[in-house]
Amino acid sequence: MLNLALALGAAMLGIAVVLNVWVLFRGPDLPDRILALDTLYINAIALLVLYGIARATTSFFEAALLIAMLGFVSTVALCKYLLRGDIIE
Repeated sequence: MLNLALALGAAMLGIAVVLNVWVLFRGPDLPDRILALDTLYINAIALLVLYGIARATTSFFEAALLIAMLGFVSTVALCKYLLRGDIIE
């Protein structure tokens, strides 16, 4: 039952990743593309966590934490650049 739930969750997240990439390349505006990139790394974290559960190892959870930290910093930097045109004041 757990394998079925993991496979179904991975399939749904795979579809979400494809749709995020679609919006990332065809987004109508720059804020929409930044939001799609933010959602894309969140989906990547979820896929890593599902794969870590399927493999029963903790190294994927550490990788997911690293992606979460880098994704947060990159989203803040992109939003600050979008608002002010400068990242470092």
